[in-house]
Amino acid sequence: MAEYLASIYGTEKDKVNCSFYFKIGACRHGDRCSRKHVKPTFSQTILLSNLYQNPAHDPTCTLSADQLQEHFDRFYEDIFVELAKYGEIEEMCVCDNVGDHLVGNVYCQYRYEENAGEAVEELNKRFYAGRLIN
Repeated sequence: MAEYLASIYGTEKDKVNCSFYFKIGACRHGDRCSRKHVKPTFSQTILLSNLYQNPAHDPTCTLSADQLQEHFDRFYEDIFVELAKYGEIEEMCVCDNVGDHLVGNVYCQYRYEENAGEAVEELNKRFYAGRLIN
């Protein structure tokens, strides 16, 4: 039985733990989800929720495709440089999905868990573009 439970942990078959939260650290149901959202105590990857505000999602946006790309490039460089202060970055991804639970999420994977932990501790005290980083 223990082998079976271990084999389905974090998958769609797991009726206790949320597979979406397990995979990406976000769930479209949020606190209303019927399954558990298990937050890891240590990880090389951090999630900065809803950090990137894509102007293209604003119905009043009049920026051209080139201007939108330049806006994103500036954001990416700004965030990358800031996150690199805490350690070597293996990978960084900015999510542009329009789902409320994913829009603007920034995932950053550090080489070492200690660097990710330090980044979380320090960034939770900071603001970006007038909004608290979470």
